[in-house]
Amino acid sequence: MKNIALFFLSFILLTSCKKSTAVSNNVVLEAQTLTDVSYGNDAAQKMDVYLPAGRSTDSTKLLILVHGGAWVAGDKTDFTPYVSMLQQRLPGYAIANINYRLATTTANHFPTQENDMKAAVDFLLQKSGEYHIAKKLVLMGASSGGHLVTLQAYKYASPSIRAVVNFFGPVDMVDLYNSTTVPQNQLGFQILIGGTPVTNPSIYQQSSPINFVTAQAPPTIIFHGAMDALVPVSQATALKNKLQSFGVVNEIYIYPNEGHTIWPMAIMEDTFNKISLFLKTYVQ
Repeated sequence: MKNIALFFLSFILLTSCKKSTAVSNNVVLEAQTLTDVSYGNDAAQKMDVYLPAGRSTDSTKLLILVHGGAWVAGDKTDFTPYVSMLQQRLPGYAIANINYRLATTTANHFPTQENDMKAAVDFLLQKSGEYHIAKKLVLMGASSGGHLVTLQAYKYASPSIRAVVNFFGPVDMVDLYNSTTVPQNQLGFQILIGGTPVTNPSIYQQSSPINFVTAQAPPTIIFHGAMDALVPVSQATALKNKLQSFGVVNEIYIYPNEGHTIWPMAIMEDTFNKISLFLKTYVQ
């Protein structure tokens, strides 16, 4: 009888501790916004982190946003106006909105931006316990940000990356170089990447996400404007075909009247609705 009594006493105490911890966590884990969090030593290596209330290391996924700007311009504030729209549709997600070092004529040439993307992802995975979020990532980028998230997802294959959202990002750097009709753009590529596809084929190959697609690539949703004069829509269709050839889950949406610019709010709301459905379907 004494042993039975001790067993029930231990059970009650253990249950009480678990309940107390849960209540404590619910109180402590309020919604929190962390601004300009450093993930490296450079002043540009910063991010804003939006942590939802009631988050947990079991269920709270993380959406990482990466801005565009041709690798030489742009800022995380470009995505800031859309954070609340994403939070409304994905209330169970934390969000990280990152900056990275921008290229100039003399510094931060490729693969600086690729390295920063990887460093940011590694930092957030290491912080998952402290932030009380799961190691389940979705990467979303626009233009050059779309290039960086697809390169990260395919080249540095990780089970933590559960899906990719690509807004008109280039995926084949050789094709992008050869297809441009603006000499200044080709010169920019030569500075950013280093040489031409003929003089430096290795760096163009290594910086092209489409070259790293495998059957293990995460589900990918692609948005592109048919009127895009900077990144041809053929880049999007080529990626879809490559993903399709490996049996990777993918969706593509081409907006016939949109170019390579900020899209109207109605279009953005449509894309966010599609993203929400895609992630609810394919990210567990």
